Amino acid sequence: MEFINLGSILEALVITLVLMLTHYLSPLIGRVPGGNERRLRSFAGGVAVAYVFLHMLPELVEGKDAVGEVLGQVEHLTPLLDLAIFLVALIGFTIYYGLELLATRQAERSPRAEGQVYALHLGAYCLYNFLITYTMPLRVQTGLGYAVIFTAAMALHFTFTDRGLNRHFPRRFHYKGRLLLVASLGAGWVVTALTDPINVLAVSLMIAFLSGSILYNVFKEELPTERESSYPWFSLGLGLATALLALEAYTRH
Repeated sequence: MEFINLGSILEALVITLVLMLTHYLSPLIGRVPGGNERRLRSFAGGVAVAYVFLHMLPELVEGKDAVGEVLGQVEHLTPLLDLAIFLVALIGFTIYYGLELLATRQAERSPRAEGQVYALHLGAYCLYNFLITYTMPLRVQTGLGYAVIFTAAMALHFTFTDRGLNRHFPRRFHYKGRLLLVASLGAGWVVTALTDPINVLAVSLMIAFLSGSILYNVFKEELPTERESSYPWFSLGLGLATALLALEAYTRH
């Protein structure tokens, strides 16, 4: 079991409140003029890509070690079991990619089925949000600097994720949909704060699933097409996040 101290729980609460506020205020991004929105999206993409490659993927390797310690008691440890953490990440990536295709194709073929597709989509993103805040105390405990960079990346990411949901479901995703996403963030923190310490294997698998889903959503929403992107602003976000992650790693080690 992994012990979570009170300080990490409280710091995670602050981060959770920031993310909840970001979801609630996400429609304000629609008021940003086109050119500035293009720069902001590109900057957000740079921050998110740096976080994915410099922290999230190495975090998967650490999760593999945690799973390996548990599975080390298995008499015959097969290569498939050794790849378990990466398979879970791949499942997360595949599920959210499938949901995106389902939303796009179903809207074209059968508008009457839109309600079911929307409910599935919203439920998947509520799970996504729940896992983010449920695992947040451990992320804070790993390093507050990492958690702050993650929060900035996710805050920008939520803005564009909400826009994607609104694009696919303009008649359904509105105030109530955002409130459900906000509530799922709060629920994740409440559960992790009130329940027993987290099992290392369980949280490693949760983070792996979350990593795969974040990886897909980052590349879908925050790496815009050539006409909608600004490479200098992407490079600025990438460089800034890289420098902060490198500084955090140097400070910790």
